[in-house]
Amino acid sequence: MTLKLGVIGTGAIGQEHIRRCSHVLQGAQVVAVSDINVEGARAALQHLNIEAEFFQNGHDVIQSPNVDAVLVTSWDPTHEEFTLAAIAAGKPVFCEKPLAMSAEGCRRVVDAEIQAGKRLVQVGFMRPYDAGYRALKKVITDGDIGEPLMLHCAHRNPTVPENYSTPMAISNTLIHELDVLRWLTNDDYKTVQVVFPRVTSKSHRHLKDPQIVLFETHKGVRIDVEIFVNCAYGYDIQCEVVGEEGIARLPEPSSVQLRKDARLSNTILVDWKDRFIEAYDVEMQAFINGIKAGQLTGPSAWDGFAASVAADACIKAQSSGAIEPVEMPPRPAFYN
Repeated sequence: MTLKLGVIGTGAIGQEHIRRCSHVLQGAQVVAVSDINVEGARAALQHLNIEAEFFQNGHDVIQSPNVDAVLVTSWDPTHEEFTLAAIAAGKPVFCEKPLAMSAEGCRRVVDAEIQAGKRLVQVGFMRPYDAGYRALKKVITDGDIGEPLMLHCAHRNPTVPENYSTPMAISNTLIHELDVLRWLTNDDYKTVQVVFPRVTSKSHRHLKDPQIVLFETHKGVRIDVEIFVNCAYGYDIQCEVVGEEGIARLPEPSSVQLRKDARLSNTILVDWKDRFIEAYDVEMQAFINGIKAGQLTGPSAWDGFAASVAADACIKAQSSGAIEPVEMPPRPAFYN
């Protein structure tokens, strides 16, 4: 059976998912798309050599009898609306992060999915599908370094545009760590604090950069994450787990080592799509396979909610400078 997909939003990430679902992955076909930019969407389909029905409204994609499942890759503030509509239509939905613009919005999605009685939502957190993070998770799960005590992490981008603001360092950048570190440690956050070092001269007036985010989990693990989105030198993701019996580090992306002109060097990636392209492929294939198997296994609406609760606390800590609580309710049995 070929799964027929409808894609809402044909911007950068939407086009990437259309490309992989049509030309890379197995068992799915994009049959419908929508975008408020009609000409841009049509041009994207032509560029990707995709024949699909075009709708101007995402709700028409969801309601189309020709669509089995939905990918929501539209403007962030529309994610909640379209995900709720897909749940109401009984159709599986892959929603890129964020699931909603607030924890309250994410909770509405959680409640709607529980009411539907079946997991229908997968959130676009790709890092648990990355081979390096999976290897790191196995080391922790197998007990090779004993119980984790501390995590030292960094999320560095070469540059960001002028419209990127201080809170976006949490909602658009740290959000990936907020999800994957919960997954790595199998733990929820208890408190968070944000501190600001000296601001880099490469930043702009809307942005305090870099930032350091400090967490304590319920099990007592201490986590520090450096967010540096104008680091200039490349796209660099770091994660080191300090355990009772050893230390495990996220492996570096594979690259050719060069000896030349009295220097020993390795290339550093500059584009996030290159760093996690294989993880995106595995993630989307898992969504397709999960629908066919009748059970989604990827990051859930509850994971999206948990990340949003932590993000809200982080943004509050940016302003207050205080240690802020991360107040998570108990996980519903539905997601166990």
